[in-house]
Amino acid sequence: MSGGETALVLGGGGLTGIGWESGILYGLARAGVDLSGADLVVGTSAGSVVGAQLTSGLLGPRELYERQLGDPAGETVARFGPGLLTRYAMAMARSRDAAGYRRRIGAMALACDTEADEAERREVLGRRLVSHRWPDRRLVVTAVDAHSGELVAFDRHSGAGLVDAVAASCAVPGVWPPVTVDGRRFIDGGVRSPANADVASGYRRVVILAPMALGASMIPSASAQAERLRAEGARVLLITPGPQARKAFGRNVLDPARRDPAARAGLAQSELHVAEARRVWAA
Repeated sequence: MSGGETALVLGGGGLTGIGWESGILYGLARAGVDLSGADLVVGTSAGSVVGAQLTSGLLGPRELYERQLGDPAGETVARFGPGLLTRYAMAMARSRDAAGYRRRIGAMALACDTEADEAERREVLGRRLVSHRWPDRRLVVTAVDAHSGELVAFDRHSGAGLVDAVAASCAVPGVWPPVTVDGRRFIDGGVRSPANADVASGYRRVVILAPMALGASMIPSASAQAERLRAEGARVLLITPGPQARKAFGRNVLDPARRDPAARAGLAQSELHVAEARRVWAA
C-alpha cells in the first residue's frame, strides 16, 4: 500500500473514540506536530469518521476538536452490553480461525434486528460528515464483508460512496445493521482489528491512535500490528488511552454524552506524546 512517507492510522472506539482521537490530534497540532497532512489516512469505525473529516479540507484539527464539545441533544444512545459481548465470545470459541470468526459475527449481524435500519444509519453518518466526497488525499476506510469475512479497504477508486463506506465501517454487529454496498453486506472494520494498522505497511513513519488497543486470539491488537510495522523498518508511534481518558469514556463508548469528556481527555493526554510524535513524524 506504500505510496508516501507518512501514515496516520485512526482506530475504532465508538463515539468516545471519535472524541478522544480529535482531542489527541488537536493537542499535537497545537504543539506543532500536525498529523493531518499524512500521505495516507486509515480509518476504522470511529476512525473512519475522524479520517473523513480530517481529510475533507474543510476542517482543521481545532475545528474537528471543537465539533466534539457541547450538549449532544437529539443524538441516539446505543448500547454494547454484556449480552452482545457474550455472543462475540461464543462466536470466537466456536471458530477455527480468524476468517471463520468474522463470518460467524457477520451471520449474527445479518440475523439481528436493530433499532435503526440502513437508511437511518446512512442519514446519521451523512449528517456527521462535513463532506460526502472522497478527498483527493489518500483515505482508506476499512470494513468486513459480512458473508466472507474478508477485509475490504474502501477508497476513492473503489466505487463506493464515502458515506456508504463510513457507514459500513461503523456498522457494529448487533448494534447497527450491516450496510449494503454494490450488493454486498458489510460490517464494522473493527471486527477484524481495532486499528487495521497493517494497511499502512510500506510507509516509513506511522502514528496509530487506538482508542481500543486490545485484541484477542483471532483479533490482532494495535500493539502487535505496530510491532510488525517496526519490524518492517517503519518508525511507529502507538497512542492508546491513558487512565483519565478511560475514565472519561465511561461504561458505554456509544453514549454521545461521553464524547465531550473523551475529547477533553484526549487533548490533555496529547501533551504526554508531543516529543515522541515529533521524533516519529519528522522527516
